[in-house]
Amino acid sequence: MFSNKENINILTSLLLEYGVSDAVVCPGSRNAPIVHNLSECQQIRCHPVTDERSAGFYALGIAQATQRPTVVCVTSGTALLNLAPAVAEAYYQHVPLVVVSADRPVQWIDQLDGQTLPQPDALGRFVRKAVSLPEPHVASVGSGDGLEAAGKGALSDGDKRLDEERWMCRRLVNEALHAATCRQPAPVHINVPITEPLFAFDVAELPVAKRFRQMEKVSFLNQQRQLFERFFSADRPMIVIGQMAYGIISPETIRSLSQHYVVMAEPLSNLHYQTIHFDEAVRVVESLDRNESLQYVPDYIIYIGDTLVSKPTRRWLRSTKATSCVITPDALDIHDPITTLEDIVECPLEDVDLLLSSFCDIYDNPEDFEDVMAHEDSRHGFHACWQQLLDRCAERAEAYEPGFSQMATVKYFEEQLADLDTDICVHYANSSAVRLACIYAQHYVWCNRGVNGIEGSLSTAAGFSLATDALTVCVIGDLSFFYDQNALWNSNIGGNLRIVLLNNSGGGIFRQLKGLDKSPVATSFVAAQHETTAQGICTQNDIGYISAKDMGEMQIGIVTLLTRETNRPMLLEVFTDVDEDMKAMADYFALLT
Repeated sequence: MFSNKENINILTSLLLEYGVSDAVVCPGSRNAPIVHNLSECQQIRCHPVTDERSAGFYALGIAQATQRPTVVCVTSGTALLNLAPAVAEAYYQHVPLVVVSADRPVQWIDQLDGQTLPQPDALGRFVRKAVSLPEPHVASVGSGDGLEAAGKGALSDGDKRLDEERWMCRRLVNEALHAATCRQPAPVHINVPITEPLFAFDVAELPVAKRFRQMEKVSFLNQQRQLFERFFSADRPMIVIGQMAYGIISPETIRSLSQHYVVMAEPLSNLHYQTIHFDEAVRVVESLDRNESLQYVPDYIIYIGDTLVSKPTRRWLRSTKATSCVITPDALDIHDPITTLEDIVECPLEDVDLLLSSFCDIYDNPEDFEDVMAHEDSRHGFHACWQQLLDRCAERAEAYEPGFSQMATVKYFEEQLADLDTDICVHYANSSAVRLACIYAQHYVWCNRGVNGIEGSLSTAAGFSLATDALTVCVIGDLSFFYDQNALWNSNIGGNLRIVLLNNSGGGIFRQLKGLDKSPVATSFVAAQHETTAQGICTQNDIGYISAKDMGEMQIGIVTLLTRETNRPMLLEVFTDVDEDMKAMADYFALLT
């Protein structure tokens, strides 16, 4: 029987997955549940050593002999600090020493409680990775259900938190053990806070906690084969492409991939000539009954790139529980955006396009992969199902004519861009602006999505314009613009910088947050309602200024902004009503279902 502490059970399960065969265990009460679990595993030999300083070197010696990651487990307090000499030695010898330290609950650290000190990061730079696990607290899902049960069906808020805590636990342990064994081995530190009572051992089985597996990089072709075998053995594979730097993936690759597979890509990564409306498609899928929606659910997801703008898509992808694979340029810096990561493919950025385009080559030469033919019908049906939905969303986006609004402004702006035969680089600011770009942009979009803040969007576009002769256009909301107005306080910026300012007198996106309208300060404090215009800012900075307050003025303003020859930047300020902006978006999404 195992401990009833879920973080300890997840840790134990993953230690077994990574092939740990030996653990040096030190005395103590706080680490007793961990020691108990290790002793219950027949695959792990436990070696008791009383002195922690000596124990660290015992574990070092065992790891040297077995060439496997080896655990040294200590209790809370100064016991951990005694491992520092052995950990430092392991660091410089490149030995996969796994330090597991029990800890007191975080709320009692530095509160004059016994055997407490700040343990996370206590070993400093002598470990490659240090993590401190959360403590999943059971709501209505029983601790014996394991990780696989969590997240299925309709969950309460408490169960969702439990599901996320379990996932975070699994992810952090995986990150640490992956770091210990990836490339050249190295020591790592896993800190385990444990609340009392400590000594309940009533769980019959460890949870299923799958490890991260990096596909062997013996050669590019070898790794490619492993990825193909995983991908083509799936019935419903999907490729998701997050934000990527310009030029990493060619438009031809996106176009070819989309012809054969379900590809989710936003304009922040997509150089394709046609927008892929998967944000809208996901909303449609979520509106279907359970049986009908199952035909859209993937069973294997390849994720490449960084963040996705679409929150509904991120939420839906996680709800599918599909096994996921991450393609990354650095296997030591990995992320688990779908929460189901199993496979890791390390691929230099310069080879990403080649790797993705090779998926299309399989259709021309399938004889080397039997699984390609074995699952071809199911993959074809899955692709056809999604393609019909995406085509329908694209048709409705093109046909929808919003009334005068921010949405109408972006739609007309993008239509005019498509008609211009010139080099134009388009930056969108965060919040509503970039979400509208995901509906209408048919080109690569620059956007500060690393942290998604509203500050600096205009400055980034202005800086960009200094390094290129191409026309640089920044589409930006009012709060983001006024926050960053000093970007225009610069005599070096020139006529290739153009700005479309969407001004609806506040943070319109906050109106979309369900329940916020119940707060009496939602408009004044949260959405920051204002009556400010950009005209004075433009005058003091010698910026050409145009304003628009209806559809006709807006359309003339956009044409002028994109075509007028000038040596100084120009700005078009489009004044809209926030209620009309909300209605335009609501009517658009209502047409999809």
